[in-house]
Amino acid sequence: MLKTMIRTLTVATMLTAGTLAAHAENPMVGGAAMYENKNIVENAVNSKDHTTLVAAVKAAGLVETLSGAGPFTVFAPTNAAFEALPAGTVDTLLKPENKEQLTKVLTCHVVAADVMSAALAKMIADDGGTHNVTTVGGCVLQAKADGGKVTLTDENGGVANVTIADVKQSNGVIHVIDKVLLPKS
Repeated sequence: MLKTMIRTLTVATMLTAGTLAAHAENPMVGGAAMYENKNIVENAVNSKDHTTLVAAVKAAGLVETLSGAGPFTVFAPTNAAFEALPAGTVDTLLKPENKEQLTKVLTCHVVAADVMSAALAKMIADDGGTHNVTTVGGCVLQAKADGGKVTLTDENGGVANVTIADVKQSNGVIHVIDKVLLPKS
């Protein structure tokens, strides 16, 4: 029990130590301040690193949902994460006839809860190093903590790193990630 508590505190300390800048009054994401009194969509549209994500959210018709009361935790892939997908993938997903598939991909990045990094670190430690996270889209992500970094593994084995944690929003929290998480193929 004591060993688990120490491990939980150590992981939480490592996670938050690397993200103290994100806890500033108005943390910056993609060159823009993120305001706690604005919702996920209101903040995301200002991030130059999330223009592809915003375009995808609009194309999927999820703006109203992610502007709603929540709470939501969004693992937000950067433009570079979308660019790393095979050539043509984003263009294909953004086509109106692929709206259902796009919605599935996007909702695999959303959890219907407000999960801060310390809480996630505790869940990971309590579960022996890996915590299953079920998303709104029905995907099950495996959250792990290693060396002070949180990773999320999708159902295909793709691994995303949390690069900026705990970006508070009025309707939840954003954790910026460096890879697009994909549903089981």
